[in-house]
Amino acid sequence: MSRMKNGTISRRTLLGGLTAAAAAGSGLTLAGGRANGAERAATMPLTVVNNTGQFGNSSIWIYIVGNEGGRQVRVTPDGRVAPIALSDNGPDGWTDYAIPLAGSGDTKLTLPNMSGRIYVALGSKLKFKAVTDGAGNAALQYPAGWVSSDPNYNILHDCAEFTFNSAGMFCNTTMVDMFSVPLSIRLTGAKDQTTGTLKSGARAKVFSGLAAVDAFAPLVLGDKLRVIAPGHGLDAGLFAKDYLAAYIDEVWAAYAAKDLKVTTNAGTFTGRVSGGRLSFTGPGSVAFNKPSTRDVLFCDGALAAPNDGTTGPVAAILGAGFNRTTLHNTPAQPTTDPAAFYTPQVTNHYAKAMHAATADGKAYGFAFDDVADFASYIQDTAPTGVTLTLTAF
Repeated sequence: MSRMKNGTISRRTLLGGLTAAAAAGSGLTLAGGRANGAERAATMPLTVVNNTGQFGNSSIWIYIVGNEGGRQVRVTPDGRVAPIALSDNGPDGWTDYAIPLAGSGDTKLTLPNMSGRIYVALGSKLKFKAVTDGAGNAALQYPAGWVSSDPNYNILHDCAEFTFNSAGMFCNTTMVDMFSVPLSIRLTGAKDQTTGTLKSGARAKVFSGLAAVDAFAPLVLGDKLRVIAPGHGLDAGLFAKDYLAAYIDEVWAAYAAKDLKVTTNAGTFTGRVSGGRLSFTGPGSVAFNKPSTRDVLFCDGALAAPNDGTTGPVAAILGAGFNRTTLHNTPAQPTTDPAAFYTPQVTNHYAKAMHAATADGKAYGFAFDDVADFASYIQDTAPTGVTLTLTAF
């Protein structure tokens, strides 16, 4: 999960997603603390609703995994937090952290204070493996649906992300790595909020729409199994490494001749390209090398966003401008009119499809999709319950 609110980065630890390697130290935490000094409940009701229309409750399993403090943990079916342990691996080499759905109707669970992911698996259980990380601690290998050798590659699965702590509940549906299972989140508390809901028939439109774009067609895997994000496709040899090269060159040429202004909570930065670098002055002096296609898609490398209040927010806004392909012709960023997003022929069609699919137009199609509040993210400082719905296919 990646979040930026009003230009201030508060969480950037899952920008590239968890890999098939052990996620030890992956930082499944979201910056926060006590809200106005108030203590929040240590647990919260979690309801899981199966509205898939294709899978019965007996064919769906839930996994709640992540971090509590400095240790990796999982949630048991009775709502307890249990540390990851190597002894959890069974004779087949895999853990069984699956939480089955109720025999019928909605499934009522308890969510403890922690930060992590809620995975859903349909048709088959997921294969999580407990391993030892570089520090000698027990850690967990997460599914990587974009890696053909991953043991979960052929299993229909997806996840939502959350942090539930003394500051409240912070959660999102994510397509940063891949899209497969339509999920929506409803969060009740001080407000009643829902995000992630797909339009009727939108899942099929995502698959067919991307299959019709030559550069993105290889990202559609199996018979509507999943679509992987173009960054992962690039790493797998399924997506062109220079796809955005001409657009990046266009941006660099544009701001060699005029100023680019980027406004964050810290103020307005003014940038020009000189000596091959895009350098800004203003509340602070920050500079960026010309990014590659991979840097843009992962919002990393030359566009890495440290949580420093200066470079990070500017990098996030640049990353959004590149992915939404508004940067070349809008010298005042961030752009806030969604009608201006993804208009060139060469653009991030994956992110475009994710936003077109959702009822509220919000999605996490790339890591900095929270710029200007276009991510499928909701929060509440006084939460009373959360519902994860597997919506119709």
